[in-house]
Amino acid sequence: MRDTIKVAVIYGSVREGRLCDTVGQWVVEQVQRREAFAPIVIDPAAEADSAFAGRLDEADAFIAVTPEYNHSYPAALKALIDSYKAEWQAKPVAFVSYGGASGGLRAVEHLRHVFAELHAVGIRDGVMFPSVWEQFDEQGQPLQAQRYERGMQTLLARLAWWAETLREGRAARDYAQAVMLD
Repeated sequence: MRDTIKVAVIYGSVREGRLCDTVGQWVVEQVQRREAFAPIVIDPAAEADSAFAGRLDEADAFIAVTPEYNHSYPAALKALIDSYKAEWQAKPVAFVSYGGASGGLRAVEHLRHVFAELHAVGIRDGVMFPSVWEQFDEQGQPLQAQRYERGMQTLLARLAWWAETLREGRAARDYAQAVMLD
């Protein structure tokens, strides 16, 4: 039996009245439904960025839940990411985005570059909520639940593969040693 994959679900917005609470909680529920995963919630609106070192370090993988603000991602998310370095290295990152017509895809495209610089592996499959304010009911569930759950199923399957593969790689050889010449 494989070890449980610890997935840090990172809330990307700290704005008052944010939709990140709705989208983020749905993501956490999706992760909790699968035995292979254990979610770890990282919410910069609830705690200072300095509080997350241990949880980020113990995570095997990450899901960034991000809105799109002005064709990019929120400053609070960038501040959180920039507060750490080794915690991201050689671990996969998946994206659940939301926003207007683009569903947050421009934010994700920017984040892929940021995480690549930190030696994290951005996975291709993601979930996006275009016109997010029209996508959820009063209970915080997507109106097109099957569509979004299928997307999460694919995202989590790919994330599990990368998380297990990279965890094995980190166990075999410390990532910091990867640049050492023999």
